[in-house]
Amino acid sequence: MDFPYYPINDFGPAMKGLVIGSLGIFHVFLAQFAIGGGMLMCYFQWLSQTGRCAPARQFVDGFFRFLVLVSFIMGAVTGVGMWFTSIQISPRTIGMMVDEFHWIWAVEWTFFCLEIVAGYCFYRYGTRLDDSARMTLLVLYAVAAWGSLFWINGILSWQLTPGIWLETHTIQDGFFNPSFWPSLLYRTLVSMAIAALVACVVINVMPGLDRPTRSVLINHAAHFLLPMVFMPVLGVWYLMSWPEDSRAWVTGGSPAMSMFLAIGVGSSLLVGAYATIGIWWGKLYINGATATLLCALAMAATAGGEFVREGARKPYTVREVLYSNSILPSEVARLRQSGSVTNDPFPLQNAADYPTQQLQLGAKVFRFQCSICHTMQGVNGLVELTGHWSDDQRRLMIAQLQHTKPFMPPFSGSAVELESLVQLIGWETAGRPEGATEASLDPEILERIQTWLDEAGTAQGSRNPQK
Repeated sequence: MDFPYYPINDFGPAMKGLVIGSLGIFHVFLAQFAIGGGMLMCYFQWLSQTGRCAPARQFVDGFFRFLVLVSFIMGAVTGVGMWFTSIQISPRTIGMMVDEFHWIWAVEWTFFCLEIVAGYCFYRYGTRLDDSARMTLLVLYAVAAWGSLFWINGILSWQLTPGIWLETHTIQDGFFNPSFWPSLLYRTLVSMAIAALVACVVINVMPGLDRPTRSVLINHAAHFLLPMVFMPVLGVWYLMSWPEDSRAWVTGGSPAMSMFLAIGVGSSLLVGAYATIGIWWGKLYINGATATLLCALAMAATAGGEFVREGARKPYTVREVLYSNSILPSEVARLRQSGSVTNDPFPLQNAADYPTQQLQLGAKVFRFQCSICHTMQGVNGLVELTGHWSDDQRRLMIAQLQHTKPFMPPFSGSAVELESLVQLIGWETAGRPEGATEASLDPEILERIQTWLDEAGTAQGSRNPQK
């Protein structure tokens, strides 16, 4: 196989997956704001041209400048950053997504371009246009922004729930996968809610508006928060569309995943309750500080939800097709025989720091198979996770990894590579002692490791081995 990564940057001490995950969460929040913002602008333009809200036009012009500034500049920067980091960290995943859905990507980019053109035209000429032309541009912008979500949603949801695409490999089966519709509808409501909350912040800082006018605008913006009452139903529908094991991880099987799910659900409930009972029903005035706090809660909900969606795919980046370390399930058996880094053409960074060839081999194995989700001594570090184990415990646990920890892929290297990784962890745990000498490989130890590898097999483990 072509070696499926480019070790340009190890992003230490941060975990690679954490880097791209954090950037992704920020980008998703901005993108959903842009999508909901387009719909909100159409609504306020309609209020203005039908005479239902006199200051609506002033708000549209002020809010749209903020929307363009945030979504065009920060969205573009984070979007490029996503591609840049993805290509470094997991090029095989990105390559597979583009290979399977290149025409979908092309359509999505067409909608994105239309969004940019319509947005820029409104930004540049909106104040000079009549109501009809303004509405046309805003509808174009909103449709293009939501259309971009429609197309990208199919690709992202395919990663977790490829469904019958695993058998047919047709674009339509992959695109309209089991979680497509609940994901699309849920994200649409999230986009509307984020846009309404940001609007409340902007209304509070817009110059020239007295308090009664701000109150009227906020109450109109709050209408975009009301659909949040459907979120619990859509959330359950979305969760039920997941594979059983993925669902089990987030509903108690993994404390970390369950905690992030609770953060997402709890933050959404707080925002929804305040919006429905306080702003819409009670007609409460929401000041800038409160609006900002609600936006922060919405950001927390987005972060929790995206973390759970990403984590639920483990140990895959594309379920049942590609492991998170960019190894295909069909390649595991061969790599067990040939060695996973035998053909690795990339030298180690700071190779001189590793005093023996065995430690250098262990470092290459770590870089290839572990570094996407672990660091050695940083976030999710192997030293912290396994440093207190004996060498034999490490050998057994790593050899049978997919069974002892079913959210991790099977070890895909030879017994010699596994032993090198064990020795590397021990050397790092001991504080990189000087004077390390080349270790002789004990045939008895290698035979024991091979027996454990054979017992584990090459197939992915199951949370419930009886099924």
